[in-house]
Amino acid sequence: MNRLPDLFRRTNIIFAVAVLVLLLAMLCPTETQAQSLPKISFGVEPTEDANDLSVALQIVLLLTVLTLAPSILVMMTSFIRIAVVLSFLRQAIGTNQMPPNQLIVAMALILTFFVMAPVANEAYDTGLKPYLAGDISQEEAFDKGMQPIRNFMLKQVHEKDLALFVKLSGMEQPQNKDDIPIRLLIPGFVLSELRTAFQIAFVVFIPFLIIDMVVASVLMSMGMLMLPPIMVALPFKILLFVLVDGWYLIVKALVESFH
Repeated sequence: MNRLPDLFRRTNIIFAVAVLVLLLAMLCPTETQAQSLPKISFGVEPTEDANDLSVALQIVLLLTVLTLAPSILVMMTSFIRIAVVLSFLRQAIGTNQMPPNQLIVAMALILTFFVMAPVANEAYDTGLKPYLAGDISQEEAFDKGMQPIRNFMLKQVHEKDLALFVKLSGMEQPQNKDDIPIRLLIPGFVLSELRTAFQIAFVVFIPFLIIDMVVASVLMSMGMLMLPPIMVALPFKILLFVLVDGWYLIVKALVESFH
């Protein structure tokens, strides 16, 4: 019986060596396999056609946009407010990792798509669709496509937050909303969304905080100092959230806050 651990140890070592040999064989192909593999190279060569340079720059810009797409989705849509409120809701209930982060992000994305659908449709109809049809240029398509998004952000941004970034940038006071550049509108919108999300989270926290205070007072009056109040209050908070149909109220409040 004393030899069994040594036997298992030797078996594991032999298995690890076999896996290592297999990986080396896969990473170091034979001469025949190496001859059949394609060779991919990247270089900079002079060109005589200006269209080649234009196509290359368009590809680079497209890859850049795809890389920044998640950040654009977060900074210019309703995702910030929804995600922050849902995270605070989970913390207020005290369920730790329930719902999990993946579910919160997925729910925030779904609600973001629902809220931003009219804006996206308007941007497509006024910007992308005419450009694909060849009726307008790229610059006109970008300006017309960004206009619905600008209107959405201007509707949600607070004047105080927008004035802060206008002052920090050192530019002159804009005469109207069309004079506000997008580089100032986006950070002002993000700051406004964070403020609004924290205000909603404060209202969400109040009923659950009351339950925590009541449970803690009852346990102290009964002399149960060693019993964690959070453990006792958790079922009552879940029960309250279910009885008032909390998910319905939260989703309704979040969606209606953008109208």
